[in-house]
Amino acid sequence: MSAEKSTHVGAAEKYARDVIAGLVPACKWVRLACERHFADKAKARRKDWPYRFDPGPAERVCRFLELLPHIKGRWAKRDPKRPTAHKIRLQPWQSFITISIFGWVKKRGGKRRFRKASVYEPRKNAKSTWAAGVGHYMAWLDEEPGAEVYSGATSEKQAWEVFGPARLMAKSEPEMIEALGIEANASNLIRLADGSKFEPIIGKPGDGASPHCSITDEYHEHQTSEQYDTMLTGMGAREQPLALVISTAGDNLAGPCYDDWLTVKKILEGVLVDDTHFGIIFTVDDDDDWTSDLALRKANPNYDVSVSGEFLQQQQRDAINNARKQGTFKTKHLNIWVQARDAYVNMQRWAECEISSMKLEDFDRRRCYIGMDLASKVDLAAVEILFPLEQGDYARFGLYYLPDETVQAPENEHYRAWAKQGWLTVTEGNIIDFTRILEDIDGLQSRFEVAELAYDPAQATMLVTEMQNAGVNCVELRPTVLNYSEPMKQVEALIRDRKIKHNGDPVMTWAMSNVVAKLDAKDNVYPRKERVENKIDPFVALCAAMARAMVAVAPTDLVIAL
Repeated sequence: MSAEKSTHVGAAEKYARDVIAGLVPACKWVRLACERHFADKAKARRKDWPYRFDPGPAERVCRFLELLPHIKGRWAKRDPKRPTAHKIRLQPWQSFITISIFGWVKKRGGKRRFRKASVYEPRKNAKSTWAAGVGHYMAWLDEEPGAEVYSGATSEKQAWEVFGPARLMAKSEPEMIEALGIEANASNLIRLADGSKFEPIIGKPGDGASPHCSITDEYHEHQTSEQYDTMLTGMGAREQPLALVISTAGDNLAGPCYDDWLTVKKILEGVLVDDTHFGIIFTVDDDDDWTSDLALRKANPNYDVSVSGEFLQQQQRDAINNARKQGTFKTKHLNIWVQARDAYVNMQRWAECEISSMKLEDFDRRRCYIGMDLASKVDLAAVEILFPLEQGDYARFGLYYLPDETVQAPENEHYRAWAKQGWLTVTEGNIIDFTRILEDIDGLQSRFEVAELAYDPAQATMLVTEMQNAGVNCVELRPTVLNYSEPMKQVEALIRDRKIKHNGDPVMTWAMSNVVAKLDAKDNVYPRKERVENKIDPFVALCAAMARAMVAVAPTDLVIAL
């Protein structure tokens, strides 16, 4: 079947071309997803590339989705004069996602190419309705005997956000139920003839689960990837399974959803090659004005379809007029990750300060200032190394420490990931081994010209004594507003002006996003956090180092250009 004869494939590819040409408002990540489709079609002409695009199954899935009914909103109302008016009608952008996931197949055997699909879009863009339809197709029509389809979430309410519409679709179409042999029960849909089923699942599924399709709704609410990983592990016996993530952005930059979000970006940019993972992100571009109508249209592909432009504009006006509502608006309606409600640091600017190729060894023998914030058990111990550069710029690196008992706690998956990646040092037992910190600082002292080391005297007496004996110039810096206000403002200003360089350190990025601050009557600030689990120790250590750097000017013969 050619794309020209495939109504939905044709509409989908026209949409993609219009996005690339700038005729449809879309962000960088949507454009890259569209470009990937056509670039892969060009690759498919090569004998050595294992995939091809088959419009047949792509069209078949789209047509099936349009046989399903709307179950909420104004479209759900049945009209005897228009017997099909209540049926789903895919928008071109939805068709593009559908044909991408289901149209790409292996040249050998014809099984689907994509085993993972990550679709990120703001609220009210009909993602749950679309996902419910995909679940129906995967359960009953994908030629998988005994197919198991799960709608997974962290709570019963969220798990039913996809399964609930799927069940109502079946209940409202008795002819479909009969034709497919489906039995609609209170807690699942099942086909007795072959044991295929579609049901919600909360938390970790049992070891006996063998998913053909998992639908993870609002992945940003998951504290760990346990449920998602278990689903993937259970798919080993299936020939062409699909792990589908549908979600908005969230506020947990240490969670598995943000990690998946970054993975999708890397795939779309070509930094990471994964030909089995489809991804698309509907959001705004970095330099877009979030108060503009263009931002609303870019982020919301169903603008004035399932979500009214008037509603979005009102939400936008409310956010403009009330700073407390800005975080929620940006997350839910522009699909922007926002950590703290009153986040102190502009995280987009922080991201723009990254030089991923920058390494600590690039600064051997250079002058630096060190800030240290110690902890004993659950908090991070942080050591920040700050190098003055030319023209008022800085470069920073961090060393972080946690005891093994804290890292292994079930809720601390992000720590385990960072330890595995080399960003976090884990010491044995249930308290941090300060001996390891002393060894590392001794190493820094031998490699760099350590001008000063600033420290909070809490829990640091013995360690500081040993460092002083080793020749480190230690300066006490008590955690007061007077000591931290100006350095904190300086760090924020440097980030805003893109004048503090970093290497993409995820621990500091997370800590930075956790920082909140409120001005007092004298415009002083002090770093705080909203929740106990939102650690800010690396940021505090950076401010300590900055406090000492601000009282000195780096000699001109030691400056570096990056």
